[in-house]
Amino acid sequence: MTRLVRSSFDKMLFGVCGGLAQRFGIDSTIVRVIFVIGAIFGIGSFVLIYIVLAFVMPRG
Repeated sequence: MTRLVRSSFDKMLFGVCGGLAQRFGIDSTIVRVIFVIGAIFGIGSFVLIYIVLAFVMPRG
């Protein structure tokens, strides 16, 4: 199984969504849509999770 790392080739901001998608074997667009929907509907934890993962996940 692959490690959880930020994507260096499939990224828009920090590569978090691309890295999560690569780790779980799904399309990165799906992960991005989940994060955007979570942020739009006022679930602030999605924004906080993204920021924490951007600093915690190593570059891949």
